[in-house]
Amino acid sequence: MSIPRGSQVQTRFSSFMRKGLLEVPSPTEKDWPKDDEDDYVFADVGQEVDSLPQPYRMINKMVNLLFDKCWEVIQERDALRDVEFNRTQPTTYPPLVESKLNKMPNCMAISQDYVFFGGAKGFSIYNLYNAKRIYIWEKLKVDVTSIWATDLGNEILIAPVDETGIARLFYFYKDGLFLIKAINEVDDASKQTTCIKMEISQGGDFAAFLLQGAGDIWLDVYKLPKESWLKEVEHPQPALNPKKKVRQPQLNTLEPMTSENLEMDMNVCFRGDIKLSLPVHIMKIKPPKPVTGTTFKSPLEVFAKVEDYYGLGSGQNHFIKDSQWEQLAAIFLASHQKYLDKEWEEEPPSMATFHFLLPSRIITMPVEVKGPSGVACVLGIHWAGSHNFFFYSLHRTLKDKVDPEGVWPCAAPIAVSQLSCTCTFLVLACEDGVLTLWDLAEGQNMYPESPLKSQMKCVVLCTDSSLYLVTAKGTQGPTISVLVERPVKHLDEAICAVAPVLALPGMLLIFGKNGSVQLMDVAKPQIICAFVLPRTYHLAVPWKPLFAVSVQHPCFLLRGDHPDEIESDDTKDIQNSVFYFNLEAYPLLENISRNHTIPETDVTENTAFAQVLPLEKRCESFLQKRFQKLEKKVKEQEHWTRLRRYSLLLQRENFRK
Repeated sequence: MSIPRGSQVQTRFSSFMRKGLLEVPSPTEKDWPKDDEDDYVFADVGQEVDSLPQPYRMINKMVNLLFDKCWEVIQERDALRDVEFNRTQPTTYPPLVESKLNKMPNCMAISQDYVFFGGAKGFSIYNLYNAKRIYIWEKLKVDVTSIWATDLGNEILIAPVDETGIARLFYFYKDGLFLIKAINEVDDASKQTTCIKMEISQGGDFAAFLLQGAGDIWLDVYKLPKESWLKEVEHPQPALNPKKKVRQPQLNTLEPMTSENLEMDMNVCFRGDIKLSLPVHIMKIKPPKPVTGTTFKSPLEVFAKVEDYYGLGSGQNHFIKDSQWEQLAAIFLASHQKYLDKEWEEEPPSMATFHFLLPSRIITMPVEVKGPSGVACVLGIHWAGSHNFFFYSLHRTLKDKVDPEGVWPCAAPIAVSQLSCTCTFLVLACEDGVLTLWDLAEGQNMYPESPLKSQMKCVVLCTDSSLYLVTAKGTQGPTISVLVERPVKHLDEAICAVAPVLALPGMLLIFGKNGSVQLMDVAKPQIICAFVLPRTYHLAVPWKPLFAVSVQHPCFLLRGDHPDEIESDDTKDIQNSVFYFNLEAYPLLENISRNHTIPETDVTENTAFAQVLPLEKRCESFLQKRFQKLEKKVKEQEHWTRLRRYSLLLQRENFRK
């Protein structure tokens, strides 16, 4: 924006002006450049511009800046469009089955051939393959926010947690659903506790519940009498005149048959008249106390406190006095006072991560503790902000003293820990970026006869949305490779969640912030295909998708949100859908289980891979190994038989001579 100079003067002056910058001519005439008509341009003096006064000059700058920014956005979008056009897009597959629900599910879990949806006032059970509803249990006044389902063989243990934080245990066997117990429900509402997190051991022998209430937090561990449950449901004995009534309406009656139940896939009824054996409370674990000054008078008292070296490394038993702690705190404050805005106080632990571990020589346990193989015997736990990973024996009663049998101290606070689905590998990730990988299965043999054959691959998702693959093998150093780079320009491509497909070793589901779902082969690595929802559905919260991956089958479920449901408050007539994706049903993936990139020797010889394979594959592998052993034995017998015959012939020849 400008004002033409001389616009108020009627007379206009014109002149020829030389192009470019004027230069001082040289003193010698022969060096002067020759004039050319093309070097001059016609300029109108009246068209020259004057500078604008304020505030118009500022407005002019802002408008020009706005145009420049818009042009940059246009160029960036054009470049992104060109990149997307030239990029090789993976093959996309739609869902196979759509489960239409009357209410939006808040959570879901898969076990065997069933899907469990937690929602308004209870939960429902659906068939995994045909999406038909089997049973619905809605007897609560609040919604179910989280749900767990554990395979017990022919039975399934269901554990929903509602909005008030009450956790319940259900036993699902054949055509009956049984309520075992409301774990933390009390009659006095002022003493009600909240279940923050829970975990059930593999096989369903133990369960742990992280509870919070009255400003305190602790972990309750229970032993589950699953053998008694099976006997009690096969030979039911209805309870008469129970001593304590459960504070829940309509739980002690058989579920009436309604028109909705008649349309279900199978007849399942709630058996509230049968009381099952209650879980046995064996342990209550509280967070470790803050490290303070010692109360011991001599080092001998410190060593006498630690019995049989169990608990070493926890930092509780030391010989550091209060005055020494105060001196260290004063030195720290004097050195870093300018970086501290206010007084820093250590916050109490508010979260814990815990795992049920199988017997292993790596974990130090009492000699008298012996349990069946394949059953969890140790509980590993670390609290938020703690450097220590504690081990507690599960072979104890509530009267026993709760002290850790072992401690693994780390150099930095433990941020994340993860246990493999087969309970054979454990990963500890600290806040300083150090990962520690443990092979618990290899530790079962104290003195291995052959070299270590441990092999582990761990996928690590960092806070900047970058994805790495850490590979450790035997005594060799680990190798780290980048699977997905950190997004710099296009932040909507950031990874928000990953999930391994346990039925297909080496396959990983990647959920993007933009709502994309892709399947990656981590061994190559490359994106094999992508999965999309129908056009009328999308993910309402892409950075926190609601999905569930099956352990036994190569399939997963993904909740799709209808746009009208998000915009409208009245959701009575809106159908909520959960979509079923079967990885073996698509043309590109139908033979993926046979052509996976992990070597066949790793799948068959490694116990971690062998246990996650389907039952048919495991039986086939077992029979093949058995046949190979028999064939080898037969060949050895034939070889020895031939040698024996040859030796007999030699003896006969010598005898004749």
